Amino acid sequence: MTPMLSTLALLQQRPAGQGMTIMLIYIVSFGLIAWLLLIRPQRKMQQQHQQMLAALKRGDEVMTEGGIIGTVVHMTDDRVTLKSGENTRLLVARMKISRVVSGTETTG
Repeated sequence: MTPMLSTLALLQQRPAGQGMTIMLIYIVSFGLIAWLLLIRPQRKMQQQHQQMLAALKRGDEVMTEGGIIGTVVHMTDDRVTLKSGENTRLLVARMKISRVVSGTETTG
């Protein structure tokens, strides 16, 4: 007998409700694994990003998702003005700031 036929023969000998119970266990375990490996870490990263954006202040050196590094000059609710270089100022969406490179700079 091939393995497939032997598996089918075993399934036919079980009570009818037992197959559904096993299927439900598989679905629940798959959902739990997906939550632990995918959804939970992604939510944690989003929460950390929101906290970083909330703590953003003038003088912080930041990096955008596009790789532009600049110093925060002005902020509104959804936009940040960065100074990059001598005379270059960029207006960037606040959500596109990926990380803070360094804290407040001291002018001397």
